[in-house]
Amino acid sequence: MKLVAIALGGAIGAVARYGLSGLVHRTANGNFPAGTLVVNVVGCLAIGAFLYFVEDRAMLGPTARLFVAVGILGGFTTFSSFGYETIELLRDGRWGAASGSVLGNVILGLAAVWLGRAAMKWIGV
Repeated sequence: MKLVAIALGGAIGAVARYGLSGLVHRTANGNFPAGTLVVNVVGCLAIGAFLYFVEDRAMLGPTARLFVAVGILGGFTTFSSFGYETIELLRDGRWGAASGSVLGNVILGLAAVWLGRAAMKWIGV
């Protein structure tokens, strides 16, 4: 049941991401990836608000949490999970781990995009 909840939520989140990002892209200046920025910020705002109700108010059970946090918001943007996990590390006083996570996700993520593209070009695909 958990996997079904995540899969259904993920489908909803992916469609929502596509819709919002496309809307922003059509209305914004094309010189900046504003759609991605808006999706990431909205996703972070949503996961912060949602997890307040789940963790501080204990309003939903584990399956509903998976449906929304992992499914919908994970399908919408994994950046929300990154933001939440970083805030949790900071809240726990784990500044080194938080810094490592931020630097690792940004630097390694960018390097992986470059490497994946370069590898496909080198292979000749």
